[in-house]
Amino acid sequence: MEKEVKAVGIKAPIVKTNSKLKEYLRKPGSLIMLILIMLAAAITVGIMVYLVTYIVIRGVPYINADLFAWKYNSDNVSMTPAIINTIIIVAMTLIISVPIGVAAAIYLVEYAKRGSKLVKIIRVTTETLAGIPSIVFGLFGFLAFVLALHWGYSLIAGVLTLAIMVLPTIIRTTEEALIAVPDSFREGSFGLGAGKLRTIFVIVLPAAVPGILSGVILAIGRIVGESAALIFTAGSVAAVPWGSGKFFLSSTRTLAVHMYCLLSEGLYTNQAYATAVILLIIILIINGLSGILANKIGKENK
Repeated sequence: MEKEVKAVGIKAPIVKTNSKLKEYLRKPGSLIMLILIMLAAAITVGIMVYLVTYIVIRGVPYINADLFAWKYNSDNVSMTPAIINTIIIVAMTLIISVPIGVAAAIYLVEYAKRGSKLVKIIRVTTETLAGIPSIVFGLFGFLAFVLALHWGYSLIAGVLTLAIMVLPTIIRTTEEALIAVPDSFREGSFGLGAGKLRTIFVIVLPAAVPGILSGVILAIGRIVGESAALIFTAGSVAAVPWGSGKFFLSSTRTLAVHMYCLLSEGLYTNQAYATAVILLIIILIINGLSGILANKIGKENK
């Protein structure tokens, strides 16, 4: 009896493997697609590992206490003001863009008629804006905020430019998250006597929070890594505008712009690699915390 069981246990995976092999041989297109997908995944992972390893090897030996001095000067090229400015710009940009993006997505999904021309135009517009290079947004911010409104290179000009830039991403991800919420949730809420607004904020939005957070995470990643749009709008002054008297109208420098400036000067290449390492760590921390928060909220909603 044990021999029969062992025999069956040995033959089962062989039959399964042979059946898959025969299936791929019958459909060579599927085999080719599988190979191409695996090759693409391997290339992507390989490039990512190479880039991270290269930056870490070049940057870690040059991380020292001078890079974290409170004030920037030509001797220490401190990144502390840039880190603080990055946090400020991320927070201000999200405060502006997230409410507008979520409200726009709620209108498109919950209030607008399905299949209407207005909805189609808005979706095409958001998709088009999401694909525009950041340098174009920077040029728009430079012409609109820096020159037309006479704000100069300022914090508020950079924040508004970034808010416009990440708005399409937040709208599209929030819209998809709201569409993914089953209609039975809405129908059950209406059946219990809840109104439209109450259903949206009590039933639909909590269920869509993990999807909305994914869009916010993408927005944060783009804001933190952005340099082109900010060079034309926020400027490159390596100082935190606390006591300047004109907080919103003061020029600032984020971590990505700080790294760009160090490389463009050609004198602080090693410090630029060290800055890149810190930037990678910050992005990993933000993504990790956001993922934990999204999973926690998702479990609570279930």
